Amino acid sequence: MERKGFFVCVEGLDGCGKTTQAKRLVAKLKESYDAFYTAEPSQGPIGEFIRKCYLHAPKRGSTVVEALLFAADRIEHLESEVIPALNAGKLVISDRYLYSSLAYQGAAGLDLNWIERINEHAIRPDLAVFIDVEPETVVCRLKAKKSVMENLETQRSVREVYMKFVEKGDLVRIDGNVSEAKVAERILAVVIEFLEKAC
Repeated sequence: MERKGFFVCVEGLDGCGKTTQAKRLVAKLKESYDAFYTAEPSQGPIGEFIRKCYLHAPKRGSTVVEALLFAADRIEHLESEVIPALNAGKLVISDRYLYSSLAYQGAAGLDLNWIERINEHAIRPDLAVFIDVEPETVVCRLKAKKSVMENLETQRSVREVYMKFVEKGDLVRIDGNVSEAKVAERILAVVIEFLEKAC
């Protein structure tokens, strides 16, 4: 599919500051580009179901079902929001995307190739960044929020999967263990460099 716009996703462990950084990025990019913020799970019916029945549930359900739900929500998200925005020439910034499924469901024991297959209809982002924060740091933040994702071993396993994609060159690693302003500055620099080369 030929795109008029560009698709960038921001990834990271729970509590890494990803949502804050994605929104800061959009606000800064809007000075020069028609930037558009979106997120997964989406605001659609499947995304709402995921938030209600999985993400904030005291006990997580089947990992296989969870992976399938995220894949279905992703396609709905693409068809209803992302692709129309790209076709309109917008710069779409997504707070989480495909790599979140690979990292989280992969860390839970599902085969990465199977996760790729159920997401085969999901378009690839033009650029994906990974905000890398130490698992110990995010667990401290998550405990303060009483998150169900505050398990240290889980966060370490998720980071390991993310780092595999960094090593493959699919994700650009951003050091998240510095100030919020420095993280924002680095992400913006990476995105601007990509846009200048792409345009």
